[in-house]
Amino acid sequence: MFPTKRSSDSQGSSANPPAAPSRALEWLWQSLRDVKRPQILDCGPPHQSTFDVLLKRGSKLYSTDLITLARESELKFVRRLGKKTEFLTGAFLENLPPIPTGCLSVVACWQLLDLLPREALPGLVSRLWSYLQTGGVLFFLLREPSLANGAGTRWWLESLLALHSDVESKLPFPYPPLTNREIERLVPSGNVKTFLTRLARREILAIK
Repeated sequence: MFPTKRSSDSQGSSANPPAAPSRALEWLWQSLRDVKRPQILDCGPPHQSTFDVLLKRGSKLYSTDLITLARESELKFVRRLGKKTEFLTGAFLENLPPIPTGCLSVVACWQLLDLLPREALPGLVSRLWSYLQTGGVLFFLLREPSLANGAGTRWWLESLLALHSDVESKLPFPYPPLTNREIERLVPSGNVKTFLTRLARREILAIK
């Protein structure tokens, strides 16, 4: 659930890149223009700017830092069976807060799908999908194949229509990049909008 005492984390330094306008966010908020109090799940590290932007919009917020857990998944959620490994998807999903089925307008996934093994993705997307109301949206970033590093980069909302990030991290991505076709297969409705950016990332909206 949205914390009563919010994080006092840094808003970044002058070395950070400038905020980037987001065509995906523009489309998202236009589609939700008639929703007075959208319910939103933020799956990234808590950031004051994101909280402030969404609260000002009148949102009800849920927050759980699945991004950090995914970066640490090798230690916490991978079981080794001889030469084989198994990702403990059920244990990972236990970190989601209690959310009623069919109530959310948006799930902000950030780069979560870039940080988990392929076998974990169907269960994750299915669970997040179950939280969405009709017309709800999964919003996430996906790296392009040309981007080898950046798994540690933190993203947040600078405004409803702009994204901000830390300086690009040098941490390599642990898995091969997902294709657009793979994303379409993961999404039960198959209704996916992809927006290309200048940051070697795709902005993805999966619409229920």
